[in-house]
Amino acid sequence: MKPTLFVLAAGMGSRYGGLKQLDGLGPNGETIMDYSIFDAIRGGFGKLVFVIRTYFEEDFRTKIISKYENHIPVEVVFQELDYLPDGFTVPCGREKPWGTNHAVLMGKKVIHEPFAVINADDFYGRDSFAVLGKQLAGMYGKQNDYCMVGYRVGNTLSESGAVARGVCETNAENFLTGVVERTAIERIDGEIRFVDEKGETIVLQENTPVSMNMWGFTPDYFTYSEDFFVQFLENNMANLKSEYFIPLMVNELITKNIARVKVLDTTSKWFGVTYAADRQGVVDKIQALVDAGEYPAKLF
Repeated sequence: MKPTLFVLAAGMGSRYGGLKQLDGLGPNGETIMDYSIFDAIRGGFGKLVFVIRTYFEEDFRTKIISKYENHIPVEVVFQELDYLPDGFTVPCGREKPWGTNHAVLMGKKVIHEPFAVINADDFYGRDSFAVLGKQLAGMYGKQNDYCMVGYRVGNTLSESGAVARGVCETNAENFLTGVVERTAIERIDGEIRFVDEKGETIVLQENTPVSMNMWGFTPDYFTYSEDFFVQFLENNMANLKSEYFIPLMVNELITKNIARVKVLDTTSKWFGVTYAADRQGVVDKIQALVDAGEYPAKLF
């Protein structure tokens, strides 16, 4: 048995105009997601599950899934606004999706093994998938023991401006004790800094772990997520922009000592197109990795 890679791709249609312009950044038009899936396969993952919206299913199957089908088994699940627990209906005026942990819930019927969760449009790097794949392979039959890849903050910054990151707090055994969302993190005069809620400038060490939404769970996580989603809806139904995020669920589990989350270190450098000005830099970084032999010029 091999772990599953669960790719959050439900937002792709809106960002890419119905996938018509899914951005090719590699030397042969590869997308960022192509590199993640290539890395996952060589990191020991045995199945792909995509969560998407129903309106772009045909486009997605033609343009995206067809590339991977001969390399790894693929399944698709769907996230829609009205996929809610019994007794709940979509409030009038709600347009925003219910968030990343609602998307994760959509995988319950097809995922029965340890699984990783990633964003479709983040470049995570080879080492991160190797580290996470190895950890997940040892999680069969376990419950309440999860993990996440903690990127070194210095490996996640944009050269085009400040970024927001979930700064991780850990104990002596590298288990997560909290994730605090920090905005406007940037490198200034060689130091990585942000301004906290008191207006004070805080300096982060280069290797401080941050969350880039790369998680590892076992199937019991679905049950907790279903139960807590009911509470979330009861408390937030009136807020049309509220979202049920993965860190919200994880924080609930660790603060109540229900589960623990191991923070895994990686040497991988994260990158993505946070700003339009980042695009060429990403193209150049991928080309440099190809030139160094990290990836073949054509992936699939």
